[in-house]
Amino acid sequence: MQIDSVTDILGLIDIQPTFMPGGELAVARGDEIVPVVNRLLTRFDHAFATQDWHPPGHASFAGSHPGRQPYDTIDLPYGRQVLWPDHGVAGTPTAAIHPGIDQARVEVIIRKGFRPALDSYSAFFENDRATPTGLEGWLRQRGFTRLFLCGLATDFCVAWSAEDAARLGFTVFVIEDACRGIGLPVAEGRTTIDEARDRLAGLGVGFIDSAGLRGGA
Repeated sequence: MQIDSVTDILGLIDIQPTFMPGGELAVARGDEIVPVVNRLLTRFDHAFATQDWHPPGHASFAGSHPGRQPYDTIDLPYGRQVLWPDHGVAGTPTAAIHPGIDQARVEVIIRKGFRPALDSYSAFFENDRATPTGLEGWLRQRGFTRLFLCGLATDFCVAWSAEDAARLGFTVFVIEDACRGIGLPVAEGRTTIDEARDRLAGLGVGFIDSAGLRGGA
């Protein structure tokens, strides 16, 4: 697939140490995507990034709910919420974009989840599915129509970003070898990765490998 240097943009979703081995909410082998993403950044002329950026005591943290454990689910005013280990705390070193990522072509960074009572997975909307991050308007004003997403985690922030982008009318691709997932069990033999992939395929999201992408034209 040929990358169009005018209409195509690479999206780096939550490539932060907090989601990598040794981090507070580690995604298995999450650090393996860093060199893949850097190779992709040499092929795209444009990129954006997102960061989880939570205040201490955020509503999505299991530690904020006495008696609850990480990966429990609760009802919050905006719907069901998985409770996570404290992670992505604003201003901490593990909330920064991974230092190994070459950010030279990252033109905007969207910080999400900074509202104490509202979590955010998607690059486009908070988890109430109504509060925008502003990314849609930025992309449209810049004339981008095709989004290529990579990052962490496949089944949560990458998937929710891809879903919202597709619903907003963008053409969306997930670069699978530049992502890693959490894979929580949901049914016998199935995980949240399987569910996310099925949901996205139904919306027309494409799944590709970085080797199939050629530099901008």
